[in-house]
Amino acid sequence: MGKYDKFFALAKEAGIKEVELYIGESHEVEAELFHGEIANYSDNNGMTVVARGIFSNGKCGAASCDTWNKEKAKYLIDGIVKNAKVIENEDPVFIFKGSEKYHKINTYNKALDEVPMDVKIAKMKELEAAIKAEDKRITEVGATFFSQSTSKHTLVNSNGLNLVQKGNYFYYGAEVLASENGQTKSGFEIFFDNDFNKFDVKALAKKCAEEATSQLGGISCEPIKCKAVLDHDAVISLLGVYIGHADAEQVQKKSSLFIDKVGQQIASKKLTIEDKPLSKNPFARWFDDEGVATYNKPIIEKGILKTYLYNLTTAAKDGVTTTGNAQGAGSKKSTGPFFLTVKPGKKSLDDLFAEVGDGVYITGVTGLHSGMNPQSGDFSLQASGFEIKNGKKGRPFDLITASGNLLEVFKDVQEVGNDVKVSPSGIATPSLLIKKIGVSGQ
Repeated sequence: MGKYDKFFALAKEAGIKEVELYIGESHEVEAELFHGEIANYSDNNGMTVVARGIFSNGKCGAASCDTWNKEKAKYLIDGIVKNAKVIENEDPVFIFKGSEKYHKINTYNKALDEVPMDVKIAKMKELEAAIKAEDKRITEVGATFFSQSTSKHTLVNSNGLNLVQKGNYFYYGAEVLASENGQTKSGFEIFFDNDFNKFDVKALAKKCAEEATSQLGGISCEPIKCKAVLDHDAVISLLGVYIGHADAEQVQKKSSLFIDKVGQQIASKKLTIEDKPLSKNPFARWFDDEGVATYNKPIIEKGILKTYLYNLTTAAKDGVTTTGNAQGAGSKKSTGPFFLTVKPGKKSLDDLFAEVGDGVYITGVTGLHSGMNPQSGDFSLQASGFEIKNGKKGRPFDLITASGNLLEVFKDVQEVGNDVKVSPSGIATPSLLIKKIGVSGQ
């Protein structure tokens, strides 16, 4: 008997017309180093099992547990039956029969899992020492981090679908403090990949040190509206919120800023934003969490909104085909991009500074939950950055606030850089030159 045969047999006996199992498995290893000693260490395995079933009357039920064995089959079926009796959501639900073609892509690097843990910890110690040696103004390496994640997604259903994808990645990071003339600044940088051989201790140490020391000697900033270069870290923060408005469910609920905008110019012609789940990197997914084949697609192309992002339910409500963007292990699927990318331009960061002349270089923003109005897109966010003077990066600002409107920021893009950075959040973007942003300081 196959691993899930009992589950499907019990579903049939219970009168469930179609049934699905989603199994998410994970192995997480995390370590934290402080002053050469391991301060925290964890090694955990996790599992999420979600079962969904549709009855002949169209009612759908769901149940979940955190382990799988044949005894759990009955527990899940009983849960589906009970849940279907009380569920009141009338949205259409589907157990997918399968896509015509899948473009399988391997996201698992076996060699990463085979690197001994003592080697990975030794790299943390090297990193801590290398940061301290970078600059005499480094007064503390607050903590050095290592994290590794291995995941496996399995989706099987009564329509014969049987899909499995496994992937892994790791990252190193460090918190750094630098002091000079009574002023102390902090910095944090990471390296992220799934090929351990690509990790360069000295390169990350240099970035961590520069992140902290470059902020020393900060100046105040008078309130001004001016041209700005948004560093990729700042763009990553804003872009995640911006593309969230392309979620079809948010459009259907009338809570999106992109309502009735498909086919219209909503951003600068310089801007192309894509979801690229078939890129060969740790974020690659060749099927979504409903079992639909994924594909690379422009969301915004040369400023024009090309599509909303759909799962099976939201697509059925709009009478369109799903874009293969279902996400989540729960009974109700959310929607979002798997690997969000901004198409890079040809100009370097220094080229962007030269085009600005005099303005600001914003390297990061925080406070999106409290400082961003989701209904209007207006924002006022704590930020970090530098002045741009005579076409070059100048002195750091001490404390600044960046303000504007989310829609206007992406309409105001005048140039796109070539300095692409990939974030662990699944976003890859270069820096952007924008026509204006409000900046004020203390």
